Amino acid sequence: MPRGSGPSVQTVIAAQAGDETAMDNLVSEYLPLIYNIAGRALRGHADVDDVVQETMLRVVRGLRDLRDPAAFRSWLVAVAIRQVRDHQNARQAVVIHDLWPDVADPAADFVDLAILRLGLSGQRRETAEATRWLDVSYQELLALWWLEAGGKLSRSEIAAALGLPPRHLAVRIARMKGQLTTARVLVRALRAAPVCDGLVSAAAEWDHAPSPLWRKRLARHTRDCRQCRAHYDGLVPADRLLADLPLVPVIAGAGRGLLPGTSTPLPAGHRTASGSDGARPGSQLARSGSDHARSGSHHARSGSHPALRRAGRKFGHARFLSKSTGSVPAKIAAVSVVAACAAGGTFAVIHHSSAVPPAALVGVAATSRPVAASSASSAPSPARPQLRPEAPAAGNTKKGVSAWAFGGARKALAESGASWYYTWSSNHDGITSPRGVKFVPMIWGPGSVNAATLSQAESHGHILLGFNEPDMSSQSNMTVPQALRLWPQLIATGMRLGSPAVAADAATPGGWLDRFMQGAAARGYRVNFITVHWYGGDFATGAAVSQLKSYLQAIYARYHFPIWLTEYALANFGTSPASFPTWQQQAAFVTASAAMLDRLRYVHRYAWFALPSTSTDGTVGLFRSGAIPTLAGRAFEVVDAPH
Repeated sequence: MPRGSGPSVQTVIAAQAGDETAMDNLVSEYLPLIYNIAGRALRGHADVDDVVQETMLRVVRGLRDLRDPAAFRSWLVAVAIRQVRDHQNARQAVVIHDLWPDVADPAADFVDLAILRLGLSGQRRETAEATRWLDVSYQELLALWWLEAGGKLSRSEIAAALGLPPRHLAVRIARMKGQLTTARVLVRALRAAPVCDGLVSAAAEWDHAPSPLWRKRLARHTRDCRQCRAHYDGLVPADRLLADLPLVPVIAGAGRGLLPGTSTPLPAGHRTASGSDGARPGSQLARSGSDHARSGSHHARSGSHPALRRAGRKFGHARFLSKSTGSVPAKIAAVSVVAACAAGGTFAVIHHSSAVPPAALVGVAATSRPVAASSASSAPSPARPQLRPEAPAAGNTKKGVSAWAFGGARKALAESGASWYYTWSSNHDGITSPRGVKFVPMIWGPGSVNAATLSQAESHGHILLGFNEPDMSSQSNMTVPQALRLWPQLIATGMRLGSPAVAADAATPGGWLDRFMQGAAARGYRVNFITVHWYGGDFATGAAVSQLKSYLQAIYARYHFPIWLTEYALANFGTSPASFPTWQQQAAFVTASAAMLDRLRYVHRYAWFALPSTSTDGTVGLFRSGAIPTLAGRAFEVVDAPH
């Protein structure tokens, strides 16, 4: 829908007053927009339907409380972005035991749909294909910018939805567009005839799947090679290419096999978007959406809203499911292309399959995967892969460690069973990550808030830890106003942000973290989860576990945010010298505390301090040089996922 079109403010006001026809118009008009946002931001994950359904449920349930009807579309986009983020957050917190991953239908790939349904060719087609190569952290922004370039959203609406000041949003978009330009050149180079011999050599070990890592590797060649550099010539700006594109129509029959009134059970341990914990500061619009989202989970349990069911009947082939159990979110099944076009709207439920690349080097030539011309409704369900994907090193997605380089660090990480680690830095110099173990970057203090460090952090994924113990003079030593002044630069990375990790008093009214969170909320700054540290001086294992649990409960009760416990152990650093429990006491605490943390749903990650064992850290270390486990390390190794 072009800017300025769609339901009027009067329609929103009428829907708020209970007018069913007005509500139907809102749902029908804006459902395509939400499908496109969720489809691209989630890269076509199989749960797009769930996210769209949950978004629309929260919107229709929360509409009455929207203070400014003129801001409806901005608020709607803010709710959609929150649901996308909550879905990503929930997926990270899920522990999966020997389950097949969701396999998307290759015929439903977002890029292929854009090419097929919109008839893209030339540089428009190249631009669509290039989006596959972008960093994961830019996918959400890409979804919104794509719609801005196509005339469906305004820059101010994107800024409001993301909770970003306009100047920082401009920086983020400029960085993303730079990556997109690099990727467009790469697409051109791979499809050239003949392909540059140097590029063939550089791609010798490439698995033919577009990825940020291989974009960086192959782009180095395209910048340095005279032959490949020529592909930069004549590039039309991407926003001009995407201008006035319609929304991508939905595949006919997506969501097939889901019948009205049936229930589709999810795998054990699956958490839906409605199960996320608490609100987060954002723009005024985003906070409004968050409030409704937090209060609306019981509505999701009651099944789909009548307005959604009426929208399903309006489009003929759409099937809105109402669930028969309380644990499964209702699903929106897809609207057929014929019905959508007949109704004057276009929809997109997008499933991205990363297993098949858009362009692959075959011999010395680049070929593009053909797009099936038939509708997805007639296509068979995708077959399971013949080989299981490589399992992550750790079975417990919460379990992590803080670490620094030491002899045998890689082996120790692998043997510890940690699924993630951090180094108080934006990089992990000196440590090679084992397969399946993820590195999470941190911006340690004010000296780290610069373009180079932030860019380095962005290259490591989509999660960023905030300042380290700003309430300690021996650590980052920051005032609350100083931290708030610098925070927008962390927000501008677009990564999920953990609050500054205070050393103590996280739940204390008027404490450092409390003042920071109040200041962030007042300014509309985004914080995605609370990060805290804890050390126990009571070496009686049972007492220490209870004390830690009480501390975390108090933090959650105050902020209602997910919690990351990024340093913890039994140690009393208040004495001189510091005092520590026996190895037996520390090992017992490792086992008991991990079991407790795994049971707390609002604790999303925890990291033991620390992976290395040194002569000054008493009994807290897990591995000595050479990856030799301590008694505490052996206890940590066998910490398993919650049952």
